[in-house]
Amino acid sequence: MGKGLRAAVIGLGLATMAAAPDARAQGLDAGTGLGVPETVQRPAPRRTRARPPQPDGQGFAGADSAAGAADTLGQTATPPTLAAGTFDLGNGLSLIANYTGQAAANPIGGIRQGGAYAGQVFFGIDADLNRLAGIAGGAVHVAVTNRHGNSLSERYIGNNTSVQEIFGGGQTTRLTLLSYEQKLFDDRLIVEFGRLVANIAFLNSPIYCNFQSNSACGNPTFVFKTSNFTFWPVSSWGAHAKAWLTDRVFFHAGVYEVNPRHQQPGDNGLDFSTRGATGAILPFELGYSTTFANDPLPRNYGIGGWYDASDYADPVRDVTGQRSVLTSLAPATRFGRSGVYARFDQMVWRPDPAGIQGLTLFGVAMAGTSGRLVEDYFLEIGALQTGTFAGRPFDTLGFVINTQKFSPLALSNIVLAQNSLGIDRTIPRQQIMMELNYGIQVAPSVRLTPNLQYIINPDQTRFPFYRKNIPDAFVIGAKLSVDLFTLAGLARGPGQ
Repeated sequence: MGKGLRAAVIGLGLATMAAAPDARAQGLDAGTGLGVPETVQRPAPRRTRARPPQPDGQGFAGADSAAGAADTLGQTATPPTLAAGTFDLGNGLSLIANYTGQAAANPIGGIRQGGAYAGQVFFGIDADLNRLAGIAGGAVHVAVTNRHGNSLSERYIGNNTSVQEIFGGGQTTRLTLLSYEQKLFDDRLIVEFGRLVANIAFLNSPIYCNFQSNSACGNPTFVFKTSNFTFWPVSSWGAHAKAWLTDRVFFHAGVYEVNPRHQQPGDNGLDFSTRGATGAILPFELGYSTTFANDPLPRNYGIGGWYDASDYADPVRDVTGQRSVLTSLAPATRFGRSGVYARFDQMVWRPDPAGIQGLTLFGVAMAGTSGRLVEDYFLEIGALQTGTFAGRPFDTLGFVINTQKFSPLALSNIVLAQNSLGIDRTIPRQQIMMELNYGIQVAPSVRLTPNLQYIINPDQTRFPFYRKNIPDAFVIGAKLSVDLFTLAGLARGPGQ
């Protein structure tokens, strides 16, 4: 596709994002009669000393329950500013169950044209040990997932970043979460340990998974390309602690076992041994976070990074020191990588002070700081409008665009492979991915998000011998989310 058309596509996307506030201003109906969530209606509590924001609305950083994990990863039918459809059994026990399906097809571009579907069944249990056993601040969280289906990127587009976030981590049933959480010092310190994943606690936001593209949901993809950051649904031993320094400022740090054995097909998450572990990933963040309870325009700002104290495969050299792309020998083993990031999300427009509707902007910047990396940096910017047309207070309109800059190491593999075929051509240095979508709250239990995605310069790091640049890809997708307990009338959803 020509440079002029590419520029036009990017310009159209950015113009759509910039125009969102005006378009929504005329469509929001504060008097729909659907009601406002209790977490928005109640005023901020009077406090004798600072306490952290509670997970009852936009702005809570990190998931602190099985239900919160599902919401953070966009696996419920509920907008991110509302509580998920949880079935309260009483006595401190609650359940959540949902289904997420993602369909995608590329009528234009990629290696060839086709379609693919991937899905996940999620079941979670949260136990409040204060109510169950009198252990103040204690809780147990359990989650089981089943993933199934295929990846459009893997089968048809050829790039290394999926357009279906729900695909990956082994298409199987597994124990994804089994943890103990303890809140201390009037909830100013929160500690969790057990079988965990790093990406539901760090570098995450409920905003990200309003999108289907894996470049944004559930985390900015750069961290997975340049470290062994552990990801949902592949759990391992881990622990993290968040200390609230004030009612808005926190420091968060964690350590998670890196074990490639758990990522193998067929792993069910029940092997609790550390056999096969190669080290640990250590993320950290200093952040500022507010909610509707203490800020009319909730916001999250964070700076942080990670140190990957584990083995990884050299992207270029094999065990003999030669170019592995030509020898096909096992890559050499290296140890230790690191990276840094800055991120934000900020509500900038809220027409009704008693409602959750409004426009939120968000962005991420990430870069590697050590190790032999396949990407140099990642940049992302996006917008999400909650509440669109009159009578549609829970619908959303979202746009995100990001770029991944490939490192000279990654590009050298492709150049060498092409030269071995007698081909001398320019290899694109950046992959740009974007998505425009509309989230439809079909019913309190059902949410459908049709989306359009466009990929400029799909990377061919997985196919270095492909004889030409992979054509820009246009993707038509749809994400379906169903809260099963809400569907059965056992839990509440938006507007109920």
